[in-house]
Amino acid sequence: MRHKLTLRSALMAIAIASAPALIAAAPATGDDPYLWLEDIEGAKAIAQVEQWNGETEKLLRASPRFEADRARARAILDDESQIAVPDKVMGDRVTNLWRDAKNPRGLWRSSDLASYLAGKPNWTTIIDVDALGKAEGKSWVWHGADCLAPDYGRCLISLSAGGTDADVVREYDLATGKFVEGGFTLPEAKSDVAWADKDTLLVGTDYGAGSLTASGYPRIVKRWKRGTPLSAATLVKEGVDSDISVRPRVEQDGDKRWVFIDRALTFYTNDLYIEGANGQLIRTPVPDTADFRGLIGGQMIVLLNKPLGDIPTGSLVSWPIADVAAGKAGAPQVVLKPTATSVVEEVRTTDNILWVKQLDNVSGALLAMTRDAATGRWTSRSVPLADKATVHLVGTDDKGDRVFASVEGMLTPPSLMVAGAQGAARTIQQLPARFDASQFVVEQRFATSKDGTKIPYFLARKKGVTGPVPAFIHAYGGFRAAQTPTYLTTEPYRAGPLGLFWVEDGNAYVLANIRGGGEYGPAWHQDALREERQNAFDDLAAVAEDLVKTGVSTKGDIGISGRSNGGVLVGAAMTQRPDLYGAVIAGSPLEDMKRYSHLSAGASWVAEYGDPDVPSDWAFMSKWSPYQNVKAGAQYPPAFFYLSTKDDRVHPGHARKMAAKLKATGSTVYYHEYREGGHSVGADHAEDAVRAALLHAFLTRELVEKKK
Repeated sequence: MRHKLTLRSALMAIAIASAPALIAAAPATGDDPYLWLEDIEGAKAIAQVEQWNGETEKLLRASPRFEADRARARAILDDESQIAVPDKVMGDRVTNLWRDAKNPRGLWRSSDLASYLAGKPNWTTIIDVDALGKAEGKSWVWHGADCLAPDYGRCLISLSAGGTDADVVREYDLATGKFVEGGFTLPEAKSDVAWADKDTLLVGTDYGAGSLTASGYPRIVKRWKRGTPLSAATLVKEGVDSDISVRPRVEQDGDKRWVFIDRALTFYTNDLYIEGANGQLIRTPVPDTADFRGLIGGQMIVLLNKPLGDIPTGSLVSWPIADVAAGKAGAPQVVLKPTATSVVEEVRTTDNILWVKQLDNVSGALLAMTRDAATGRWTSRSVPLADKATVHLVGTDDKGDRVFASVEGMLTPPSLMVAGAQGAARTIQQLPARFDASQFVVEQRFATSKDGTKIPYFLARKKGVTGPVPAFIHAYGGFRAAQTPTYLTTEPYRAGPLGLFWVEDGNAYVLANIRGGGEYGPAWHQDALREERQNAFDDLAAVAEDLVKTGVSTKGDIGISGRSNGGVLVGAAMTQRPDLYGAVIAGSPLEDMKRYSHLSAGASWVAEYGDPDVPSDWAFMSKWSPYQNVKAGAQYPPAFFYLSTKDDRVHPGHARKMAAKLKATGSTVYYHEYREGGHSVGADHAEDAVRAALLHAFLTRELVEKKK
């Protein structure tokens, strides 16, 4: 399937993991009057959802700005000048998934690398996802392609029906431009698949009763030979029910392919195995808390999330891969150590260069690292990109030792840059400005949390604004996922240009870097883990109070937004400090932390939140679980919930029940549940544009118009 990192690394990229949307295993709770709303497709529950949707749509679509906002958001999202980010460089070709107004589900296409690097790509469509869906009668959403190196002739294509995380996997022949008749095919499941060779796959999937973990992931990996039924596949590794998952991973280093099996014990611990010369699986020396980040020049690169001897947390280390495969690896070599303010966030490898993206006080920086084979010594070269910018590594060209990076800021349009073994990075494409940045100013500030910790945040507003104005804070605070500032047309996440619309109105937009994320490395995350979760809520309150103290806004005129794990954040925030916040946006949220471990993927996240079935864990979780802390007779800030019925990561019941319980207190609730889209909610730009307009109307109504 598509390229994946370790369980933890891959799932952190999407914030939190996925699993079947089942509720049958959960214990009965007779004191929950809204339990019926957990019936995802139940007629009664859907009828209630449709009623709430209709009420919200009728109210907010009546806003005089709604249609103009929707049309403008759609135009921004579909603009054909958007950057064609590389999905994969395959030899002398580069691939990209392109979505615009004519192709809402996308064109998977390729260009020769030379024209792409020149900024004038010659695109050829490989798969038209919209046309394929129409022909097959499916609402296909693209989930990626994994093409077998070094010739890249055969690909495993992953397609989701309606945006769920579960997908089908089908073999595709790039030479013929067709799916392979009688080729490798897997039915809909949350599969993990890797090429062992052109005639062999390593497959973790739903093999039937008893083949999944309690989290709903595959616990069995098998080797599947071409021309044989899946039922004939042979066992490679089997985990136990309490594991998160067992998954295959194949890494290429030069001409050599190495097979790994990752057995995830918890969300933050895993046993990593390598297949030795005799086919035997050997436990690697990688600590169970560390992240395997790739292979380069015969070295296995690992990021430490806890100290290893005298090597500090956050360091990159390496082991010789041949020694690891032979079961005789010794102590690791230090590649790079963190500083007080800089941490490793991303790592990519090419044939000869280890590319490291760091965060330094939440700003991105790029290093090119090489190893002297004779001495084993690592050296680094700084590659300047842009000052105070957000940087993401988006692709590599192995043979050319190139890395592709997106670079942007709140007021700086995204650029696609390429860096190589020598010289400076250069820009391949830059998005045209979507607005006049000269009218705005962005500052990085620091608030002081309850325990004295300094919490960074970015503040965007119009120049010359004096006096308090309504403010809107977006935050996340979990799973080591850093929140870095991006162009205002894409802030906050999955709401298109909402951030831009808000500051154009003369209001303040804030991105808060609270604990629980990865802004300052593993320790920043651990400070909001389990028993320490309250720190994240205190950090958010500290940022809001700093806005009040510095005259940016006033108490009650501050909106907060979070999605997924951010739903726990804003839910706890509104129940703990209803006086401080004036509006709440919760996207695909977790809310009922008493039952979360029995709903959808909840069992995967016990290491993050705690286990509510363990009394000592529930003792601290009960103090901040949003759903359990909604009190009758209290008045809470107006809240807007958006989500998808087809979310097979976070159960829709969380938002539904929280909305119902808040309504019962007399609080104002807006609700919008899309039928498709999955956890990211938007299956296409049309849905994203509607959401941007709805949320802008909501914030304007509750924080601006009602205050006049």
